[in-house]
Amino acid sequence: MARVKRGVNTRRRHKKILKLAKGFKGARSKLFRPANEFVLKALRHAYVGRKLKKRDFRKLWITRINAATRMNGMSYSRFISGLKLADVNINRKMLSEMAIHDPEGFKQLVETVKQKLNA
Repeated sequence: MARVKRGVNTRRRHKKILKLAKGFKGARSKLFRPANEFVLKALRHAYVGRKLKKRDFRKLWITRINAATRMNGMSYSRFISGLKLADVNINRKMLSEMAIHDPEGFKQLVETVKQKLNA
């Protein structure tokens, strides 16, 4: 029975990590151990960052909608509750885009909401 040499698999694994560490400074990109530590850390940060990005964009959209609704004489919270009453289903991303690129259409939407709230 022949013994199993594991060098091929180890090299393959090491090369994969070092490839991910490309662009890191010093030993972090050249030596396996520090590269492995920092690649794992970078991957963790990337995962968390993808979750944070969603929050950040939602905050941005809400800020834009709030600014646009206040320019039309209404607060964000009353606008959103009025949209629900008027049975208008537009997500915040689209409302934000509308506020920037189609201010007239957004103004009409605010007027619709005002009528629904006053009725």
